[in-house]
Amino acid sequence: MFPIVETSILTPNSKLFKVQAPQIARKAKAGQFVMIRVDEKGERIPLTIADRDPGNGTITIIVQAIGKTSRKMSDLNAGDALQDVVGPLGLPTEIKKYGTVVCVGGGFGMAAMFPIARALKEAGNKIVAVAGARNESLLLWVDRVQEVADEVCITTDDGSRGRQGMVIDALKDVLTDGRKVDLVVAIGPVIMMRAVSKITESLGVETIVSLNPIMVDGTGMCGGCRVTVGEEAKFVCVHGPDFDAHKVNWDELMARLTVYQPQEKAALEKYQCEACKSA
Repeated sequence: MFPIVETSILTPNSKLFKVQAPQIARKAKAGQFVMIRVDEKGERIPLTIADRDPGNGTITIIVQAIGKTSRKMSDLNAGDALQDVVGPLGLPTEIKKYGTVVCVGGGFGMAAMFPIARALKEAGNKIVAVAGARNESLLLWVDRVQEVADEVCITTDDGSRGRQGMVIDALKDVLTDGRKVDLVVAIGPVIMMRAVSKITESLGVETIVSLNPIMVDGTGMCGGCRVTVGEEAKFVCVHGPDFDAHKVNWDELMARLTVYQPQEKAALEKYQCEACKSA
């Protein structure tokens, strides 16, 4: 069991967890993730390591309550424990001095972007962060990103904070304002990452995306996280999660993400029904 030592509500649909996992805290690097099981009968889900504290032996993970398992986990608090936390998994993000790096985080993606932006800043890069959400209440960890970024552009669909519009609008401005951009890193909804990829490919800017497909075991055995990159089949859990955005088969990835939607909907409805009965 892995004790939960601290929790906090970040947005109406997301919650921060600090979990006691000393070995993972010592070894984790930017871009890696863990596989979590809430209880003995629960499914495994991948969650990015948003931060770590080797001294206290804790890792920070942020959960967006969408499906059954993420909502079940969101019901936990400090003093509870997770059944399994396996990691760090995946290949770390390649950290080196590129020059100017634009870090694009759409919605929930900015929490996953923070450790990458921090590591890139520590490597000597200039960091331009572009953070976006539907409205101000859903913006995640903008304050943390501001600690490491040289420039932060905030967008909201409704204009409640920053510029009204989407992250791709702000990204276009950054890429065409005359400055030299050496790398773009994007994390967020697949449709957003695909849009970022199209923009940067047309401008010839190297772009890395962090993918989060359906994943069962996280060790390359199940094949559930298969994605086509440059006409080759890759497994996100062992070959990623970072890939060249311009080589990802986005249509295939988006189609695969919808395969189990009916089952996911049914599982969530059953969980909500049971929760209502026990309340």
